[in-house]
Amino acid sequence: MKKIYNPNPENWSELLKRPTKTVGDIEATVQTIFKDVQTNGDSAIKKYSSIFDGVILEELFVSTTEIAQASKAITKDLKEAIQLAKDNIKKFHSAQKTERVSVETTAGVQCWQEKRSIQKVGFYIPAGSAPLFSTILMLAVPAQIAGCKEIVLCTPPAKDGSIDPAILYTAQLCGVTQIAKVGGIQAIAAMTFGTESIPKVYKIFGPGNQFVTVAKQLATKYNVAIDMPAGPSELLVVADDTAEAHFVASDLLSQAEHGIDSQVILVSTSKELIKKVEAEIVLQIGTLSRKHIAQQAIANSKLIYVENDTTALALINNYAPEHFIVCVKNEDFYVENIINAGSVFIGNYTPESAGDYASGTNHTLPTNGYAKQYSGVNLDSFTKSMTFQKISRKGIQNIGKAIELMAEAEGLDAHKNAITLRLNALTDE
Repeated sequence: MKKIYNPNPENWSELLKRPTKTVGDIEATVQTIFKDVQTNGDSAIKKYSSIFDGVILEELFVSTTEIAQASKAITKDLKEAIQLAKDNIKKFHSAQKTERVSVETTAGVQCWQEKRSIQKVGFYIPAGSAPLFSTILMLAVPAQIAGCKEIVLCTPPAKDGSIDPAILYTAQLCGVTQIAKVGGIQAIAAMTFGTESIPKVYKIFGPGNQFVTVAKQLATKYNVAIDMPAGPSELLVVADDTAEAHFVASDLLSQAEHGIDSQVILVSTSKELIKKVEAEIVLQIGTLSRKHIAQQAIANSKLIYVENDTTALALINNYAPEHFIVCVKNEDFYVENIINAGSVFIGNYTPESAGDYASGTNHTLPTNGYAKQYSGVNLDSFTKSMTFQKISRKGIQNIGKAIELMAEAEGLDAHKNAITLRLNALTDE
């Protein structure tokens, strides 16, 4: 990891740059695949599965037999762990339900807001070397609570056409019945346009690599919403001498092992802690099964020393981390003043891994600085807020003149007339 001491604020943007490609670098590839899937449907999907995943598929959807076999392949202990996580996620997201908001804005004018579920949603679940079955919990549980009627799950198959048993088991546990063996750009295209087999959805959820991220962004041009531009994972830890160096190192490595384009950063007011963490990373990285990935991600990562908490917080808000761990004596300062972060983890015994799996919060979070304007997935991500109003005779009389004047000032005669006719009808009675 690169060590930087007291960086000049003028250089923060360059210093904190993510190791990701720009949209322009890969948009041409995404556009080509989108057009092919839009035109040729299932045949294009199968073609790209052969090219990118090395598998020739006859059927795109997982069968009930495959789901049943997957359940048998999962150990009892893992099933219990998944159930514990599901229960906690359900508790936290159920608590996010809100009642109808109703108010009489003027006598006779009743306005209210209610939430309705998004009827058709699509999930993208990364697989490959790290099948992220935990993401199914993070998406399907709140979708069920919200009342989404149709859920399509796409996940890349292995070279033998199979899907990881944990993904299949978790999907069926959460009530997902449409599981397509499709990954990458072609999966996003399929859910965007619909094919002979895979239905079009209204909103797409789930993380992915840079190609999937750009594909999701492109999907928004075709009347499909997305949760957020969730790309390669990232973590920032702020720590001082009260932090446990081996804990901090383990947290940094937990994100570094996601992928070679992941980024982890330590910001500290202690040079001594930085030295200890650097040494611990060297010790721990050698024990990891994915050390070849973690090592490349660590090369993109940084150890940054600053002199005080105020400077550290300003730098962190500038970076807007997906995951933010606070391990300092003055933790309240950071917790109360952090503005830009996807999810915050507080104290030596709150690792980011807890949020990834079983604490109850959602791990589908904004990356690449998007925490400045996006929230992580939550119950409201699966709903729409609809407003209603009902106006009585007295109500239209109370606000009618104001509407007439405003419509006339904007030159919208028909708008004014819609009010005038009603007011005249009441006057004639």
